[in-house]
Amino acid sequence: MNIALMAHDSKKELMVQFCIAYSGILSHHNLCATGTTGKMVSEATGLEIFRFLSGTHGGDQQIASRIACNEIDLLLFFRDPITPRPAEKNGADLLRLCDVHNIPVATNIATAEALIHALERGDLDWRDIVNPSR
Repeated sequence: MNIALMAHDSKKELMVQFCIAYSGILSHHNLCATGTTGKMVSEATGLEIFRFLSGTHGGDQQIASRIACNEIDLLLFFRDPITPRPAEKNGADLLRLCDVHNIPVATNIATAEALIHALERGDLDWRDIVNPSR
């Protein structure tokens, strides 16, 4: 499965810790991430991660375009709900695209853990049926 990782600045360390904890599961999948998040996770875990630009330089839009083309199977996007963001519309658009294409998405560690366990059990294998050409 193709898994995208994104995290707001205040949540990047949480994403790193999450990926360390679940590196055994994540290692069986294709990972991509926005630039800084991908760098931090890759350095901490040794996981191979395709890195887009940093979010502030368009990496979130690059991931959004992959979602729009139905090329992402799971999005883990650790958002900071407290700190205001000038580009908050981009986050809402990203979540809307996930809804349009039925892409499972987690915006916090609680839902991310539920999805990672579902991924491990095979509960998300239906994505391979939806997109057999990949």
